[in-house]
Amino acid sequence: MALQPVNRRSVPEDVFDQIVSDVVSGELTPGESLPSERRLAEVLGVSRPAVREALKRVAAAGLIEIRQGDATTVRDYRRHAGLDLLPQLLLRAGELDIAVARSILEARLHNGPKIAALAAERSGAKLATALNDSVDSLDAEKDPVQAQIIALAFWDHIVDGANSIAFRLMYNTLRAAYEPALGALATVMAAEVGHPEAYRALTGAIVAGTPDLAAQAAKDLLEPATTALISAITSLEEQP
Repeated sequence: MALQPVNRRSVPEDVFDQIVSDVVSGELTPGESLPSERRLAEVLGVSRPAVREALKRVAAAGLIEIRQGDATTVRDYRRHAGLDLLPQLLLRAGELDIAVARSILEARLHNGPKIAALAAERSGAKLATALNDSVDSLDAEKDPVQAQIIALAFWDHIVDGANSIAFRLMYNTLRAAYEPALGALATVMAAEVGHPEAYRALTGAIVAGTPDLAAQAAKDLLEPATTALISAITSLEEQP
């Protein structure tokens, strides 16, 4: 467990980040015991209350189990953590985890058509101005990263129109994970954001209030980037 002294300006956030990083990287394995609060405080150069607060946050995230009078043990985050862990999983030490990126795009491909159908059913023409303005901006944008930002705003309007708190919270988490990787994903996402006509087709189906057509248009829009990324990952995995 390669812990480093913490910058006091960000205590206990840095303590939390270091422990989470060690858990998701495999440096700390499921069932392993953490050092005592006192030992963690000594190694990190912070107070025990700061360590205690950070550990409570790590436990709330499902990564460790704290038992009074017993050792604090690492849990299997794949079985106990929630979607809020995605940002830490997607970018590790500044490197993009392609497999996690694939899973995020797969989740978009699965949920996007349903969200679009709900927006068509529940909001329809009320979304016309917001969606058309977003597509016009996307059509005029040449920078691939800025184009992704505009596309995220486009989907924000659709999620609002779907009027589903469950989908809204899921989208928030997926977006928070995706945004730090905009630059790294620019090439593969060009297959999506570089085709504003697909966004116009989706806009037309939603505004017309046709859920089935909206679902199909969303699938047609989202599928190319997912397929391209999966193909890229397959190629990497096949390399000796």
